[in-house]
Amino acid sequence: MYIFTRYILSQLLAVFLISISAITTVMLLFVIIRELHQQGLQFSQITDLLPYILPDALRFAIPATSLFAACLVFGRLASSNEIVATKALGISPWRILWPSFATFVLLSFAAVWLNDLAVSWGRRGVQRIVLESIEEVAYSRLRNHGSHYTDQFSINVKSVRGKRLLRPTLTFKASGPSPRIVIRAEWAELHSDVENGSLTILMHNGSAVGGGVEGIFPDTIKRVIPLNRAARKSQSRGSPSQMALSEIPKEVSNQNQRVEVSEQRLAAIATFKMASGNFKELFTVGASLNQGIASEKSRIFRLNTEPHRRWAAGFSCLCFVAVGAPLAILRRHGEFWTTFFLCFLPILIVYYPILMVSIE
Repeated sequence: MYIFTRYILSQLLAVFLISISAITTVMLLFVIIRELHQQGLQFSQITDLLPYILPDALRFAIPATSLFAACLVFGRLASSNEIVATKALGISPWRILWPSFATFVLLSFAAVWLNDLAVSWGRRGVQRIVLESIEEVAYSRLRNHGSHYTDQFSINVKSVRGKRLLRPTLTFKASGPSPRIVIRAEWAELHSDVENGSLTILMHNGSAVGGGVEGIFPDTIKRVIPLNRAARKSQSRGSPSQMALSEIPKEVSNQNQRVEVSEQRLAAIATFKMASGNFKELFTVGASLNQGIASEKSRIFRLNTEPHRRWAAGFSCLCFVAVGAPLAILRRHGEFWTTFFLCFLPILIVYYPILMVSIE
């Protein structure tokens, strides 16, 4: 019996390793193309990105590969009547399945670790490369396309000479109380400072329009933008879906303290307004503060949910195998690909869309 168990495990391992190599390659290409498109990175930076996007590719590839290996191995065993032969010897099919399930339990723990690594170390590494490349990416796009845009601003130029942008039009988008500003200058330059985390834009001899006001500047002015807001696709910092599991308990504690401080502030303001009889302002200020407290409490809910979602995503490997292996045995006269897609299509159509929506 142990020989048969080792035989099944060796078959599963062989199919899994071959399949994971192929599927991970496809997933890597998908993730690389996504990052190149979203961030405007150059192909020369792919080698720097690979170590950081590999965990992201593996966390999606491992569950599908686990299902593929289980359907192939157990479907072939059933179709060649090896399962029937073991039952004729008085051996329950469960004796064949449980070593495989035990193996995929261990793999699920590894998948949980990969999920944690991908969304914390991996995404932070990608973001670091993006921030270090902002100036290079911007000049490359301006030379090739004459324009460059991010979530915070956009630049259109007539031409680029060295590091000098000739006849640029810079549009800074509205942010909070700051209005939308359009600046046209004789020339401009970009200088990134990775150590201080800032992008400095120098503009010379031009005009600025924004907030209903227009002005002219004959000399050189500058505007400093945080590097994390100067990327083509800014990433929110501190999002629960991008935090390591070890960081979440401390963040939950800090967030509870913020909620308590906000509630104390609301109580103090409400008491003062009621004592002064200013009920109109009480309702205005109170509604604004209550909305902020509700947003802070919503973040606590997300923080408390994230560890469960992370563990559930990792243990999808075991769940997929628990469905695929018995179905492959039951459909012993069916084609392997039919069995695989009978399992995988509902997962692809229902499970992954719900997972992606829950992350957002």
